[in-house]
Amino acid sequence: MNDRAELDAARYRKISIEGGRLNVPDHAIVPYIEGDGVGPEIWEATSMVLRTAVRCAYNGERSVRFVEVLAGLKAQIQCGNPLPAETLAAFREYVVGIKGPLETPVGGGIRSLNVAIRQALDLYACVRPVKYRPGVPSPLRYPERVDVVIFRENTEDVYAGIEYPAGSGMVDDLRELIGPAIAGDSAVGLKIMSREASKRLVRKAIQYALDNGRRSVTLVHKGNIMKHTEGAFRNWGYEVARDEFPGRVVEEGDSKEGHGRANEGTIVIKDRIADNMMQQLLLHPEEYDVIATPNLNGDYISDLVAAEVGGLGIAPGANVGTGCAVFEATHGTAPDLAGKGRANPCSLILSGVMMLEHLGWKEAASLLEKALEHVIGGGVLTDDLAGGRGVSTWEFAQALAGAVADAGAGW
Repeated sequence: MNDRAELDAARYRKISIEGGRLNVPDHAIVPYIEGDGVGPEIWEATSMVLRTAVRCAYNGERSVRFVEVLAGLKAQIQCGNPLPAETLAAFREYVVGIKGPLETPVGGGIRSLNVAIRQALDLYACVRPVKYRPGVPSPLRYPERVDVVIFRENTEDVYAGIEYPAGSGMVDDLRELIGPAIAGDSAVGLKIMSREASKRLVRKAIQYALDNGRRSVTLVHKGNIMKHTEGAFRNWGYEVARDEFPGRVVEEGDSKEGHGRANEGTIVIKDRIADNMMQQLLLHPEEYDVIATPNLNGDYISDLVAAEVGGLGIAPGANVGTGCAVFEATHGTAPDLAGKGRANPCSLILSGVMMLEHLGWKEAASLLEKALEHVIGGGVLTDDLAGGRGVSTWEFAQALAGAVADAGAGW
């Protein structure tokens, strides 16, 4: 490394947490995982666009240095381990990270690396903001009515990963304990849902709604059938609202304005059965704002709502805990597109926007959001949004970076 490079590198500092608050230096280090499949291509596009947004927003007074850490196929090849301990340690140490998609075999093989990262770092809230952007094809008649933020519990429910194959000794033991409800050829999975994990998820959703001028929080559950797990999630959620936010959260039946807020500075809390919520989000998406839900419901709802505004290719996501946050593309590795330069980088770019907001660099986030709406509204779309006749990954990134620069100069 030459003297200039050493000098440039020396100005970057770690992000830290002090007194429960994020301490972000003007020149910050952020670890990244480029991901499998299309990951390297969308990461190249994303990193260039993010650096451009920060530079244009702050005239060089702030910057970000991305430092690679390994996971997935690249880690397996180089380290003999798809998720090295050093990668998890880096996310803990640097507090904020970003990642591309990681491949996970279906029906066997290793457990999900995405789940492993979330659980190892206790990233208990999977946050998925979904809203329509003009110019993106949508199956809905009125897609502009979609603007929700989903808070999905990230450590329990099916993500607890407690399941046993048919014919195993553990299944035999459970059948002996529970009785004929477990047939002899059954495989068994346990649904785990705790008071603490449920409450902290709902607490974060309510606080987000209050901090961001949202109107309501909806608890989504299947408590009509699973009364002691999903039903308990609902009840614990209402307990958080009543006990921890008195005067700031009003239950739906007590709100004179129905789906609106009771008055300025307050929000409405309500609940819906999960299957009915699927219908509601299609027919009346404007009635829902912030959603808090257990893991499996959130998995379904996140993908459904993303489809309403153009698909997972344009849906961002974050996994947030007390100690750190990791922002990620919400789609898969798309191996059929890998190496072709045709993948849509918007999910990872928008996750980067969430990261900038998390850092408190709201000017850069806003600049990038405006530029993205300008580019998409002008008809610059990747293949998935343009019926196979779109621009390449890098062409899209260049158009976006150019729009960021123009927006920064006042258009």
